Amino acid sequence: MKQSEQNQVRLWFSCSLVIAAICGVWALTKAFQSEYVIQDDARSHIVWMLRFTDSDLFPHDLIMDYFQSVAPVGYKTLYQLLATLGINPLIAHKLLPTILGLITTGYGFGICWQIFPVPFAGFLATLLLNQNLWLKDDLITATPRAFFYPLFLAFLYSLLRQSWPGIVIFVLLLGLFYPQGVLLSMAVLLIHLVTLMVKKLLEKSTFLRRERGVGGIIIGLITGCLVLLPYLLYPSEFGNIISLADAKNLPEFYPGGRAAFFTDKPWDFWLTGDRSGLLPQEWFLKSLPPQVLAGLLLPILLKFPRRFPLAEKITQKIWILPELLLASTGLFFLAHALLFQLHHPSRYSHHSLRIVAAISGGIAITLILDFLYRSLRFKTAHFPVKLPIKLGLGLVFFLLLCYPALFNRFPTTNYVIGRFPQLYEFLASQPKESLIASIATEANNLPAFAQRSILVGSEFALPYHQKYYGELQQRAQDLINAQYSINSEELKQFIQTYQIDFWLLESEAFTPDYVARNRFIHQFNPAIIPEIEQRLRQVTQPILSSQVETCAVFRVENWITVDTNCVVNQE
Repeated sequence: MKQSEQNQVRLWFSCSLVIAAICGVWALTKAFQSEYVIQDDARSHIVWMLRFTDSDLFPHDLIMDYFQSVAPVGYKTLYQLLATLGINPLIAHKLLPTILGLITTGYGFGICWQIFPVPFAGFLATLLLNQNLWLKDDLITATPRAFFYPLFLAFLYSLLRQSWPGIVIFVLLLGLFYPQGVLLSMAVLLIHLVTLMVKKLLEKSTFLRRERGVGGIIIGLITGCLVLLPYLLYPSEFGNIISLADAKNLPEFYPGGRAAFFTDKPWDFWLTGDRSGLLPQEWFLKSLPPQVLAGLLLPILLKFPRRFPLAEKITQKIWILPELLLASTGLFFLAHALLFQLHHPSRYSHHSLRIVAAISGGIAITLILDFLYRSLRFKTAHFPVKLPIKLGLGLVFFLLLCYPALFNRFPTTNYVIGRFPQLYEFLASQPKESLIASIATEANNLPAFAQRSILVGSEFALPYHQKYYGELQQRAQDLINAQYSINSEELKQFIQTYQIDFWLLESEAFTPDYVARNRFIHQFNPAIIPEIEQRLRQVTQPILSSQVETCAVFRVENWITVDTNCVVNQE
């Protein structure tokens, strides 16, 4: 490679990293806008890791135990190592997305270079990739799925380079951080192996002849099987994965539910559903992003090499794109056939499509820009082209490329901001073994912001493992019944059974309107709403409401914290 070409590669690679850094820093400004900020999914998948900094936190906590049990080994180990180095998990989860974005960008540029060695195309591809990634709250979560992109792109890069050590290492790392990624990488390897076999048969040559990269593919497949073996041999202590028949009977799997999956709209279910659909949902929030349209044009552009001469630089390694599409589509339908054993079907298609759309879109736009440049240069030689026309074309392409950032909420972070610092400070000052009961939505934030356990929370009620969800559902129903009970013994029995220390109430908690619109009650026991509303309209009020004045230990805004020890000791 000539020195001038090396300089071009360095320039556009550096520009790619700058774009990734800008997206990451943009998100960081939101992450540190307040003392109490946490990413939505981190409330479930990160907060339990505070045990790494203080082993006394969340003792005998069912919710934290569950999320700790389902966390992949490598993911847990990384956060534990960072905690050992003094980096709090709640800080680490805000810093990691930028680092993961930079790694993803680096490998994305490398993949595009392997397919189409034009530095500007690598820049465009990574620009589009970063737009795709920051339009969705995957990378920003710093949860297992955030690690898919850097590790899977590193795997693809190793495959394109025919580096069997790289293939093995990144298949192993995918298993340690995001096991679904192992299935996808194995599917890609298998399809590529079959492609090589068919190619050899068509060439009427001996396939068993030493072929560079075949050994790495086979070793990668073996590694993938070994990595997934523990998931088959050691089932979860929280019960079996829910069956399709049982899931269809739970409201949580329908629109508005915690794990909304089923719908009576076939288009949404099969194509645009966040968990069930083939295509990324964010592509349809406004209109199909330009990079997706450009990516769809790539096969057409390649049919006209005379008009798009730069296409001659595209290498045979472009096979990775259709093979990845085939692998992800196959796993998508397999996951549907085995619901919910392989988790959400969309996990196998959405990530891949974002990658393919970015790379193919970057290549296609480069070919189109080259065509326009050649056309303008030819016309300029015959008659002048006014500067405004050139600037206009440049502006159009700038708007097309920056479309997601200009017309969508970008970057998408889904950060949750705590609005009641005094409440969090009070609860955080209580003993670490304290357990808080509440049907308020704010209860979901207490483990993160007050670092105290809650009995149950709607955010944590994932219905995939039957034993865990069954226990949480029972707790929720008991909590609702106890809060609105007119029997003092039932209330005391509930407090003693679950060893509740504090009860967090909203000031309007004992009004019919509150019950009618409370999401917690609608989620866990909607059938009881008419009975509670009728009870609240009568003279006889719930026992707990009559003891609020006596047993309240802290009030702020519309929040009342009740000492349950006081409630139990009331005559």
